[in-house]
Amino acid sequence: MIITVIEGFNLIVFGSVVPLLLEDATLGVTDEQTGLIGGLVYIGAVLGALLAPVLAERAGRKRVLILAIGLFALGAVLTGAATGASMLAVARFLTGFGVGGALTTAMTVARNSAAAGRASIVVTVTMAGIPLGGVVASLLAIPILPAFGWRPMFFVGAGTALAILVAVAAMRIPDDTPQEVAGREWTGRQKLAALFTGRGAVVALVVAACAIANMVAWQGLNVWATQAMVSLGHSLSAALLLSFTLTGAAVLGSFASGWAADRHGSALLAVATAACTLLGMAGMLVLPVSVPATVVCVALMGIGGHSTMNLVHTTAADIYPLPVRAAALGWSNSTSFVGSFLGPTLGGAAIASGGAHGLFTTYGVAAAICFLAVSSLFAADRGSSHAAFRQPAAGSATASH
Repeated sequence: MIITVIEGFNLIVFGSVVPLLLEDATLGVTDEQTGLIGGLVYIGAVLGALLAPVLAERAGRKRVLILAIGLFALGAVLTGAATGASMLAVARFLTGFGVGGALTTAMTVARNSAAAGRASIVVTVTMAGIPLGGVVASLLAIPILPAFGWRPMFFVGAGTALAILVAVAAMRIPDDTPQEVAGREWTGRQKLAALFTGRGAVVALVVAACAIANMVAWQGLNVWATQAMVSLGHSLSAALLLSFTLTGAAVLGSFASGWAADRHGSALLAVATAACTLLGMAGMLVLPVSVPATVVCVALMGIGGHSTMNLVHTTAADIYPLPVRAAALGWSNSTSFVGSFLGPTLGGAAIASGGAHGLFTTYGVAAAICFLAVSSLFAADRGSSHAAFRQPAAGSATASH
């Protein structure tokens, strides 16, 4: 969780500094460019999330974590030192590559260490670090941005990343758990066959739809919420506090939903949390602008956005056979990062053309698609059986897991 706190800081801090980036004449970035740069971090994360499980099979998860953390620390330094849009884009891409690899690896290690019946809460505790990092970013931004500008925020992120890198280098990450052993029983080709053929392919497509649609809205909000609140007439300080509400509600809501999911099922709870996001978006569009109404809507969006993704990850990890778990988490993470790229990019275009109303309309459509996709995942999960996924044997025969 501490690893993901630092990852979350380095991901979400960009949204906190967007208003000052747009005012920085030395950078000369536009709304559309800022949305694209904010999204590039997630393109890098897609590659990191896909490559990390493959590399971990050969080099071990600890080495992958150290390499990935080092990469996003370097990315943070380069972001803080950026002199133009191109350098800023490269730096954010590198940050994302490291974050994607570290996040997928950390989640796999945590899930493989979970006791029976505790999968949702373990994934929740691990992933709670992402919005907690956002909370830290929002709180630090309140005193730092007005006094020192946007660059020191990224140097703080780099320093914390280097500190956790030292801690990871000193800790032991077991590679002999039953889950890790099971993961080595199947070849890479067998895992891909289980994931992307037959019924597994249908589930993979549904998981991708859930992840992409959810993260379009959630990570788009993390980049553009502050600017949207300023556009609605709130002061910068009030907008930063509302961003704090977004991430704070995400943390509290994820623990509540994770606890409930271990009792009632992660797919069922994902339907409920996806509905929260949709309600929050609708409220921002139809309710009069006021602080109480905005706080409620922002809290609903925070609860829904983060919790839904946690629950989709848990469902994806458990719906496939044990040897495919790391690959399934890599798939759900990488597709979530596709949505995370699209969200800020679409948000930049929406806020440039339609202001805050255009932004919430765009993300409201994504939230509606997510709700429908998560409902389909719930139906698939109810009918799931690991016996339905077959392990491809060396010859023409197959054997059930």
